Amino acid sequence: MAVIYLVRHAQASFGARDYDNLSALGEQQARRVGDTLADVKADVVLSGSMRRHRQTAELAGFAAEVDAGYDEFDHEQVIVAHKPAYRVRPVMLADLARTGNPKRAFQDMFAAATQRWIDGGDGYTESFQAFADRSEAAVRRTAERLGKGETAVVFTSGGPIAAVVSRLLSGGDGLWAKLNPVTINTAITKVVSGHRGLTVVSYNEHVHVGAELLTYR
Repeated sequence: MAVIYLVRHAQASFGARDYDNLSALGEQQARRVGDTLADVKADVVLSGSMRRHRQTAELAGFAAEVDAGYDEFDHEQVIVAHKPAYRVRPVMLADLARTGNPKRAFQDMFAAATQRWIDGGDGYTESFQAFADRSEAAVRRTAERLGKGETAVVFTSGGPIAAVVSRLLSGGDGLWAKLNPVTINTAITKVVSGHRGLTVVSYNEHVHVGAELLTYR
């Protein structure tokens, strides 16, 4: 069988104007996952096209080829489609601050925003169905490149990983909304490819992260 390791990127700069850049903690996470994968003989190394994907791969010690099929969905567009006023960032920050618990308020708002996207609301350049389709297509494309016994390491995001796992485990997208929020930065998901197709062996493995580096966003 061939093996595909799907690695979620390290912590990006959540809350900053430029989210797509690793935080200082994220840089530590990326080096840690690199240590964990040091003994893996990778025949194919891929990453999405986002900066946080490439930075994680580089700090982990891998030279990755870009496959944009592994890109995350546009979370900012998903938020704005749900609450158009949040196109103006200070408006969103002020609204969240008024709740007294901005982090919890953001999580609740984002869950509602992604559910609207899943349900097929308008205002998106990429529908949820299209996103899940391209995520699945990316991992199947990777599997096709591997020979028997070969290994791929892919640096991507939580959304595509959750989409792939949801489809492989349930045959559909029903698990995505539950899996996506709990995908840990630099967690590793293992998928094997054999005569029975693609099978999830493990999901969101993060023992290597340690409590001191554990983050979800």
